[in-house]
Amino acid sequence: MQYLVSVIDDGTGRATPTEEADIDAFNDRLRAERYWIFAGGLGSPDPATTIDNRGETVLITDGPYLESKEYLAGFWIIEAPDLDVALRLGAEASKCCNRKIEVRPFL
Repeated sequence: MQYLVSVIDDGTGRATPTEEADIDAFNDRLRAERYWIFAGGLGSPDPATTIDNRGETVLITDGPYLESKEYLAGFWIIEAPDLDVALRLGAEASKCCNRKIEVRPFL
């Protein structure tokens, strides 16, 4: 089963050099233990553009879809044998990046 492990930032900004080193070590471990599928970081939502093409005209709006203090700052897609392992890895991810983490099945 694959899981999306989302990093939730509450406005603290970019990772510190220590957090970056811890994240790199965690990534290396995910690769070595064959949990790694893909990962990436996301910039601040401030320069985002929202596009809604569900109606008769395209609506393009400057700014994020949702105004919130917390936002998605990065993610891992991992492969784990079960939810317990995914949650354990999520807890380790939260520790290394010093952010809240959300774990969800990746469909």
